Amino acid sequence: MAHQKINSNPNPTIMKKSAFILALTLLVFGISVQKIQAQKYIDRNGTLIFEASEELFEPVKATNEAVTMLLDTNTNEIAALALMKGFRFKNSLMEEHFNENYIESETYPKATFKGKLLDFDTSNLSTENTEIIVEGILKLHGKEKEIRTPLTVKKYEDIIWITGSFKVTPQDFDISIPKIVQNKIAKQIIIDLEFKLSKK
Repeated sequence: MAHQKINSNPNPTIMKKSAFILALTLLVFGISVQKIQAQKYIDRNGTLIFEASEELFEPVKATNEAVTMLLDTNTNEIAALALMKGFRFKNSLMEEHFNENYIESETYPKATFKGKLLDFDTSNLSTENTEIIVEGILKLHGKEKEIRTPLTVKKYEDIIWITGSFKVTPQDFDISIPKIVQNKIAKQIIIDLEFKLSKK
């Protein structure tokens, strides 16, 4: 019985096509990975300042310079986290009361915000200030509140700067203010924020 000779040499044309497809796939995949990585911006040393001062009384003001914010420029989703014990007051006794009696930092150690920048496009950013609306949920002291506020956004080189402010009240988060100090604390608390986000 005659044996049929099997050609063990692969077709050069098929090999070239396969190699081309493989190279193209890897190239596309590589670009996708880089694109995804470039879409993440983060700041681990953002600043939050809250003020609830009333005239004629000692200032009620604190600053936290270790706030984390993450921005995904692909989805425009934004998230921030602040540890309550990171807020610093000039008055150490006021700081102690803030953590123990009002915020109850041992039980509620952090505040978080999750939201989205509306009509936001990094390709349109420049060194000039642009106003962007942010919407999301602020969670503090075990309670949640919807926040909608304008932010000022600009970009310098690879840094996205975000600044802004909004107002909340202690009642929004079921924070009780003793009657003895109610007149010394503003009914509305102003929160100022500043972040400088760089590529992750």
